Amino acid sequence: MTGMGNMRRWGWTVAVGLAAAALAALGVAPAQAHGGQRPAPHWQLKDTGTDVRLRGLSAVGRDTAWLAGSKGTVLRTTDGGTHWRNVSPPGAADLEFRDVEAFDARRAVVLAIGEAEASRILRTEDGGATWTEAFRNTDTRAFYDCLTFFDRRHGLAMSDPVDGKFRILSTGDGGRSWTVLPAAGMPEAQDGEAGFAASGQCLVASGQHDVWLATGGGARARVLHSADRGLTWTAAETPVPAGDPARGVFALAFRDRAHGIAVGGDYRADQPSPQAASVSGDGGRTWKPATEPPPAYRSGVTWLPHSRTAALAVGPTGTDVTTDGGRTWKTVDTGSYDTVDCAPDRGCWASGEKGRVARLEP
Repeated sequence: MTGMGNMRRWGWTVAVGLAAAALAALGVAPAQAHGGQRPAPHWQLKDTGTDVRLRGLSAVGRDTAWLAGSKGTVLRTTDGGTHWRNVSPPGAADLEFRDVEAFDARRAVVLAIGEAEASRILRTEDGGATWTEAFRNTDTRAFYDCLTFFDRRHGLAMSDPVDGKFRILSTGDGGRSWTVLPAAGMPEAQDGEAGFAASGQCLVASGQHDVWLATGGGARARVLHSADRGLTWTAAETPVPAGDPARGVFALAFRDRAHGIAVGGDYRADQPSPQAASVSGDGGRTWKPATEPPPAYRSGVTWLPHSRTAALAVGPTGTDVTTDGGRTWKTVDTGSYDTVDCAPDRGCWASGEKGRVARLEP
């Protein structure tokens, strides 16, 4: 069987295994459901040696992953999480890293959030041994939340609205330099509308030109879409509840330019999060509520590699799985995670509070 055939076969195996985990959560043993087949995949915790919150995650593969978090922390593993190297940029202890996009074990870009000059983008080409500051925000009205890349050269970063519109940065040289894009093609923001820097997934790309931006805080939770790398955008309302600064869409995942999942809710622990997930089959033009959504707020979501129907969502109260493209979800783990990401070689990782990191084990 070809390499791609093996990948597709693995995607199906994981989807079946996760379905077994979902059944197990409902009290049906995997052996009963699947005739004694192998146990379902599960999260295996990895010791990072830190207690900071790690909201930024980039899965390069099963062996290599990058993490970014509070107190200017950046970690990297190249042996599947057995060892983590602290590759934090010098002098960055006051920065709050919320997103990291890695191209391989040596090259990565990290985003620090905050008002004015607290929002910065740094880049490394030597596995974190040295860092270069590529962008520092000097506009006191801007607050950057997320970044994403279409390929190794072209990427975008987004800020909360400035002068009534979301602001977009663009790079065409792998993150070495950044330019503010014109605002003419961006729709007007709603009152109170913003992005959530909760998991590095409020701005996501699929393919060479399509990118989506998730919002909350306004009267309606929206997803904005651009098909030309951020020059022009259209906005679509989602059924995820909003109308409050703590509510909206927190994370997006698109497996291609048509099929997307949005998750979110209300991040306050004492508030319910009904309709915490929705799905789109038309590139984000329209969104439908999940018929059985996750039971609580979720801040991260990812598709399983080479699967057309399986995805994972994570949040402070657990991990949920869907095997029908986001229409129904089942909780399969109760550990706390903020973000989740999968690589093409089936390496799936999750990270969150108190240095918590796990890899999905078959």
